[in-house]
Amino acid sequence: MGTSQLAEKAQFIYDDLRMKTFPVGVKFLKDKRELPTKARRPALFLKKKITICQAMTMARNYGWQMAITSEDLICVLASLAFGFTTATNARKEMADSFFESNYKSSMEKTVSEVDQMCFLDTDEYQALLISPLHKIPIDPDTIVLYGNPAQISRVLQAATFDTEEKIHGLFGGKVECPEYLIRPLKTGDPRIIVPGPGDRIFSMTADDEMIFAMPISFLDRFILGLKESGKKAGARYPITYYQNFQPEFPPHYLALGKKYGI
Repeated sequence: MGTSQLAEKAQFIYDDLRMKTFPVGVKFLKDKRELPTKARRPALFLKKKITICQAMTMARNYGWQMAITSEDLICVLASLAFGFTTATNARKEMADSFFESNYKSSMEKTVSEVDQMCFLDTDEYQALLISPLHKIPIDPDTIVLYGNPAQISRVLQAATFDTEEKIHGLFGGKVECPEYLIRPLKTGDPRIIVPGPGDRIFSMTADDEMIFAMPISFLDRFILGLKESGKKAGARYPITYYQNFQPEFPPHYLALGKKYGI
């Protein structure tokens, strides 16, 4: 898909959903030398390490192209999930951290939850390019949209227009970046995500924001859904409020109105 085509589709999504922030495209790169020269690496550009969710915020709010490698990432749990560490058993390290944080009632349950998460192998990819979708210079692997529940409701209508199933999600309330970045890459399916505390604390994801993520292979079906889903029922965003009714008022209002023939 050409960059101009992708930019046009990104603009359509942004306008149709009245989005507050830009749709984001994420490319997983085997070799960090493939990173575009314009992409900002936090360790070099900002002189500090950041989290993946911060890079997402910079892309969707500032409009920056961000580049994340192991040298740029400060979040150890994301580093484990994205294969950016030398850990021989990243899932065990993740489970140990969850249990030590008292997120689960037993280690057995912790291991079971972590086994359901998506991980990349060590050095499976060397870098992530995180960019506003309309600016990304290469086809992304994953596309991410942030919106309020009403917007995401419309997103789900569009996403299910040309599918047989509802949209799935796995909800744990923590370390959600693998769910919205890695899982669409691995499964080829769109996902719904409730951002976790890292997204809220470090990247200022708002209380009312949710996430929808999809592989690029799903993009055209999604846009078709935005154009066609619920067309005969007036489905759209913003929601159109029903107004064809006569309001009721307190008795003393009615008495005053009667006095003047209202």
